Amino acid sequence: MNLSEVAELANRVLDEVERVVLGKRDALELLLLGLLADGHVLIEDYPGLAKTLMARSFAQVTSLDFSRIQFTPDLMPSDVTGSSIFNQREADFEFRPGPIFANLLLADEINRAPPKTQAALLEAMQERQVTSEGQTRKLGPPFLVLATQNPIEYEGTYPLPEAQLDRFLLRMSVGYPSRDDEWQVLANRAERRTDEVELTPLVDRRTLIAMQQAVEDVFVSEPVGLYMVDLVAATREAQSVQVGASPRGSLALLKLSRCRAALRGRDYVTPDDVKAVAVPALAHRLTLRPELWVQRVSAEDIVRERLDAVPTPAAEDLARA
Repeated sequence: MNLSEVAELANRVLDEVERVVLGKRDALELLLLGLLADGHVLIEDYPGLAKTLMARSFAQVTSLDFSRIQFTPDLMPSDVTGSSIFNQREADFEFRPGPIFANLLLADEINRAPPKTQAALLEAMQERQVTSEGQTRKLGPPFLVLATQNPIEYEGTYPLPEAQLDRFLLRMSVGYPSRDDEWQVLANRAERRTDEVELTPLVDRRTLIAMQQAVEDVFVSEPVGLYMVDLVAATREAQSVQVGASPRGSLALLKLSRCRAALRGRDYVTPDDVKAVAVPALAHRLTLRPELWVQRVSAEDIVRERLDAVPTPAAEDLARA
């Protein structure tokens, strides 16, 4: 598969999902970039803003094996990974796979699960495998986690540790729709007379894997690559940051900017691609100084400040590269 085919298929997928999630093209594109980059996505926003609907719609359009886990305080690791059940007919234990054995896993309200259960998911996210009762089982590709959490309700929740936040390729939000888009949602619902919307599957699992592999052909010049490195390094040097982004943040910039270039039909990355994905790729990897919470300074603000401060590669350097 070539990059022009990737761009055409990806935009068709976006058009199809946008039939359900209206007026949120930028958010849908970010989620698709995560899928193309073979990375996990954390969607953090208020209830009722189509977080779950977005995940289910992408699973339907891409024909991926979909599974959903509603995270609760009493959820056990075996409820996620599966467990062994005694088979009386065979007089032996047999493993019953849990919902984690899917291509696209929706971890709904992930911060409501206790740390032990979050740790079971962490291994799967990083290693693409599940260890249960001393046996390790591989997860079939692709394995992608779309996790949601509510940013305003913290009672009965367990904040995600920094190590798990760092495993997410990007963190995004959806936001409220505009007046016209919200009216269009109501008008469409009244016209079809049902809550469900049938979406057309456009790609399958093999096609998605081929698209992910095709993105690897996107060229990243040395000036653009050094721009990514300088941007991530700048987050470590900011006075308001206690811990900056690690090299995993640099890799996230590389993957997402490549996918954005492919989505636009280009076989090379530009500084604009890097700038477009910098905030969702880096903000959740920063640990701010405690006193900044009082001043209402966010990690997103810090990344935007670094974008303004770090020099963009000169056009002459890009042309030579």
